[in-house]
Amino acid sequence: MKKRSFFTIISGISVAIGSLFLGSCQSGSSTSDAPEDPVLAEGKRLAQQYCSTCHLPVDPDALDKETWTRQVLPAMALRLGLEVWQGNHYYQPANAQISQADWIKLVNYYEKLAPEKPKTARVPEPPVEDWAIFTLKKPKTVSPETATTTLVAIDAANGSIYSGNSTDNGLYRWDKNLNATLVSTLPSPAVHLNFAAPSQAVVTCIGDMKAIDVPKGAVLTLSLDGQKPPEPLAANLVRPVQTTAGDFNHDGLTDWIVCGFGHLTGGLYLLKQGPDHQFERISIRDVPGATQALTGDFNHDGWLDAMVLFAHADEGIWLFLNDRKGGFTEKNLLRFPPVYGSTHFQLADFNRDGQLDILYTSGDNGDYSKILKPFHGVYLFLNQGNFRYQQAWFYPINGCTKAVAADFDGDGDLDLTTIAFFADLKNKPAETFLYFEQDKPLHFRPHAVPVSAYGRWICLDVADCDRDGDPDVVLGNYSQGFINQPDLKPAWNPHLPLIVLENKTR
Repeated sequence: MKKRSFFTIISGISVAIGSLFLGSCQSGSSTSDAPEDPVLAEGKRLAQQYCSTCHLPVDPDALDKETWTRQVLPAMALRLGLEVWQGNHYYQPANAQISQADWIKLVNYYEKLAPEKPKTARVPEPPVEDWAIFTLKKPKTVSPETATTTLVAIDAANGSIYSGNSTDNGLYRWDKNLNATLVSTLPSPAVHLNFAAPSQAVVTCIGDMKAIDVPKGAVLTLSLDGQKPPEPLAANLVRPVQTTAGDFNHDGLTDWIVCGFGHLTGGLYLLKQGPDHQFERISIRDVPGATQALTGDFNHDGWLDAMVLFAHADEGIWLFLNDRKGGFTEKNLLRFPPVYGSTHFQLADFNRDGQLDILYTSGDNGDYSKILKPFHGVYLFLNQGNFRYQQAWFYPINGCTKAVAADFDGDGDLDLTTIAFFADLKNKPAETFLYFEQDKPLHFRPHAVPVSAYGRWICLDVADCDRDGDPDVVLGNYSQGFINQPDLKPAWNPHLPLIVLENKTR
């Protein structure tokens, strides 16, 4: 049940999926009590034995019966070395990790206990349909080409907007009137941009959008004024998705942490800068799925650490504490079942206690279980101290891709914006972009801002574009393909690369 989608990647920069969240997220079940039937009890034991080797076990009621038996379990069988024939018949080669007899018991456990139909989420407070504090701004001139935006990034220093796409692999700069200029053509689609210095950036190019382990990705330094061609910091990477700066060894030189999402390979890497300004690649955690890294001195020892989201198979958030010797010690903070589809996280102090809390989203739905899931959405985990976090709030959003917290309305507390690439596009297209106004402590009033007709949002950035003192929103449109709902006819604009939601609080 390992993850393969790249949508985690694009968003956040750009999945925890399982059953409904239970406190510490250390199990994926609401039917976790041992079944009385001894045959089912044995099936559960086998599921825990074989699934827990690479991720949290997933309870049968997380997915419906058909999804389990026709999609997820056949895929898992292949990973355990079984051969799958048409009609979901299984054959045991000599090198299989599980016997055919045990596999049938495991399948029977899921088939008997899974619901006939997928569960649905209860929305605690339906969103108000209005523009809230935003006004729409969009490009006046649009190319007839299909929009395949993979990156939007705001340069807060001057209000410029940058975008990347998978059509021509171009990096574009948008002025205040949303006129686009090509900055550079890149070797592959840009999915993350780090503004390293004035007129300079470090851009992460994924290599291949498809979930294949081809080492075509790169991290490049880029002159934003177009004076110099891109220069590689690192090349031949397997689907890198984010690059984060920091001086991790106190030598005065900027190093970089690279998240290599990969597919079956990948990992978290340190690009250590030497005195000759060349970079040595050092593996921090050699597993696929690294999606997003945030840096800070989390244990207050004067050395830079990293907190990282992994969104493939064994999903969760890990803390990497600087060991002051050129390496890191690893600590898991939150862990999620592999069907959550972890997509993004942010650190912010929501309850004003001086500690950073975790805002987290799940909703990548491009893998084997392409159904709407009640546990997709946006979560808030409050910091309890000593690297312990407790869930304090959840709002269900089908296919949620990213959430960003900021004081959008200027009242001194944190509000939220969210996007959902795998939303219920047929029945709830408005959930592709939501604004949550914190109107009292830890209560977020949802607004469905009517922008679903302008695009299908896969990336989001927040900063003060118009430089009037309040945060604005930029949404990137990846308009083609990857539709999970049968017979859905796209109702969004296929050509707009991006739109801006200007904040009119001030």
